[in-house]
Amino acid sequence: MNTELARFNMIEQQIRPWEVLDENVLSLLATVRREDFVPAALKPLAFADLQVPLIADEPHGPAMLEPKIQARLLQELQVQRHEKVLEIGTGSGFMAALLAHRAQQVHTLECRPALVAQARENLRRASVTTARVLEVTPEEGARGLPAEAPFDVIVLSGSVAEVPRALLEQLKVGGRLAAIVGELPIMRAKLFTRAGESSWSEVELFDTVAPRLQGFAERPRFAF
Repeated sequence: MNTELARFNMIEQQIRPWEVLDENVLSLLATVRREDFVPAALKPLAFADLQVPLIADEPHGPAMLEPKIQARLLQELQVQRHEKVLEIGTGSGFMAALLAHRAQQVHTLECRPALVAQARENLRRASVTTARVLEVTPEEGARGLPAEAPFDVIVLSGSVAEVPRALLEQLKVGGRLAAIVGELPIMRAKLFTRAGESSWSEVELFDTVAPRLQGFAERPRFAF
């Protein structure tokens, strides 16, 4: 496979058509080697327009989100060099690497020990020194990282039924949180912005689906 041609095609044929036009984001995706964050057996899928499973015996478990989804979220968040970021759901560390190139500091939470080790090694090999991978329980991950709050940016790299208020409260005023919210068959990527001490704005970005993040509450199902 011609890796650089595949990377070019990913950007021009998948990402740009999804309204990702921020040249800083596109340049970053051309620079950070996505293929180095994909499990070795699945490297041919590194640039494909699909979710890449991260654990061999869990095809519906944690996955690396599609390139266009990660790119669009990164563009919408408009991360700045002086900002502090929290990610929930590290996976293989690719989103953390992208965020670390834009932010001052990234804290990223992962509840699966195998992925914690994988992400730390991937980030080390990529010479990313400003992203800290923390191993947590699913319940701890859903609570965020209040000891390090407030954050300028929070990213949920997976889906949830709804965003807990406790996470929104860990944003600074003016801070942004991106999450994929809802239930199958349709979920929506949303951007929340803290407008004041107890107020947030909410914008729906696009429809998509993503694997569930562990530890977050599901909406109760009503039985008749």
